[in-house]
Amino acid sequence: MKGIYFISDAHLGCRAIGHQRQRERRLVRFLDDIKDKAQAVYLLGDMFDFWFEYRTVVPKGFTRFLGKVSELTDSGVEVHYFTGNHDIWCRGYLTKECGVIMHYEPITVELADKVFFIGHGDGLGDPSGRFKLLRSVFHNRLCQWLFSLIHPSWGVEFGLRWAKHSRAVHDTHTGGQPGDPPYLGEDKEHLVLFAKQYLKTHPDINCFVFGHRHIELDLMLSRSARLFVIGDWVSLCTYLVYDGENLFLENYVEGETQLSKP
Repeated sequence: MKGIYFISDAHLGCRAIGHQRQRERRLVRFLDDIKDKAQAVYLLGDMFDFWFEYRTVVPKGFTRFLGKVSELTDSGVEVHYFTGNHDIWCRGYLTKECGVIMHYEPITVELADKVFFIGHGDGLGDPSGRFKLLRSVFHNRLCQWLFSLIHPSWGVEFGLRWAKHSRAVHDTHTGGQPGDPPYLGEDKEHLVLFAKQYLKTHPDINCFVFGHRHIELDLMLSRSARLFVIGDWVSLCTYLVYDGENLFLENYVEGETQLSKP
């Protein structure tokens, strides 16, 4: 079978990260490299640093990325898009214009001979009261409707500034270093704790696949269950690929031939 690819957290448009056009082009080149090898591509959220769809307006930019996604779906490659905590407000645009299959919650799906639990990862096992409150506000339909009444020029500007401020605050909590804190260990990592608890009532799950944390993690939870946190496309340029038998967590380096595995 052709490969099934998973990528996450490109944060296109983020004002706190430099080399915007270069990062988008690298991502597009990766998608171009796998277009003939891929059966499906799963985009696990936060591909944009801020995305809000008005009735007739979407944020400007990202034309190379959106064009490549459209090319993939036009050629018969399934592209699944999971909303994250930065692009909660995806509606019908990416489906109608780019042909993606949208997911607003984690899903359980059987791929070849394995059962996967797939999602962005936000809101799973995180005990932070502040994060839960913000998440409930962002997901609230009334709040979304009220935000849609703001003129797009102001609304998108506000969203991009909020995302930049959020990243700056986050970086102060990691000692001034950009990115997420390193792996916290099995007893503290929220996604690990969630997966272990979920596995108790869903023992058929073979693979948990998440983004969100901006770290690379490949962890055996049991003899038959494995957890992947697949990094990001901000600094790591990592992806997960499933060839129907094996799973590989890889780094994309342009000009190398590691994509030939599937």
